Amino acid sequence: MEDQQPATGDLTVDAGSEALTGNETEAAEAAEQSDGDAEAEEEAQEAQEAEAAEAAAAVAEDGATRTRRPAGKRIAIAVAVAAALFVGSAAFAGATMQPYLSDRATVATKLKVARTAANAITTLWTYTPENMDTLPDRAATYLSGDFAAQYRKFVDAIVAPNKQAKITNSTEVTGAAVESLEGPNAIAIVYTNTTSTSPLTKNVPSLKYLSYRLIMKRDNGRWLVTRMNTITSLDLTPHL
Repeated sequence: MEDQQPATGDLTVDAGSEALTGNETEAAEAAEQSDGDAEAEEEAQEAQEAEAAEAAAAVAEDGATRTRRPAGKRIAIAVAVAAALFVGSAAFAGATMQPYLSDRATVATKLKVARTAANAITTLWTYTPENMDTLPDRAATYLSGDFAAQYRKFVDAIVAPNKQAKITNSTEVTGAAVESLEGPNAIAIVYTNTTSTSPLTKNVPSLKYLSYRLIMKRDNGRWLVTRMNTITSLDLTPHL
């Protein structure tokens, strides 16, 4: 009994055990290789993701740069357009304002001529027996040249008889207009109602409607009458 060999079944079991042990080793090596491949694949994927992230960041930065550059360019264009519009509007305003200011200056000049003409007529034909002696001096403020001398001569001729008759003359301007205005020369029309009274006529007023054309010239900023003529003379005195 001691010299019996092991049974065949036992040998089979041992061989299977050895085969099983060999398979387990191969499986373990395969598992280790699989784990290594997975780690390598994971590392490769992480590297790809990192490269993709870097590329995305570069694209984003480049896009931001491209966005900023056109924005700055658009701002520069907007500023240039605004400046051009401002210059254009200023030129347009200057072009439209010049005739407007010229018209205003012309209107102001005409008003000055009309007022001067009205004041001149009022002064020349308004007097009393008491102040008739000083009439030429008062009128001289509005007269010029030969016409001033002619008016003084006329008043000197009538002052004595008018004072004797105690005539009072009052002239009221009812309207004045500028007929023409060319540089320093102007022509004005003045419309008046003139009333004269005297004790010789029992102070019954003599009424006249008179209109005058005055030739005027500007001298050192002042408008002076150089000539005058009567346009209309209507006697409106009531006759009893």
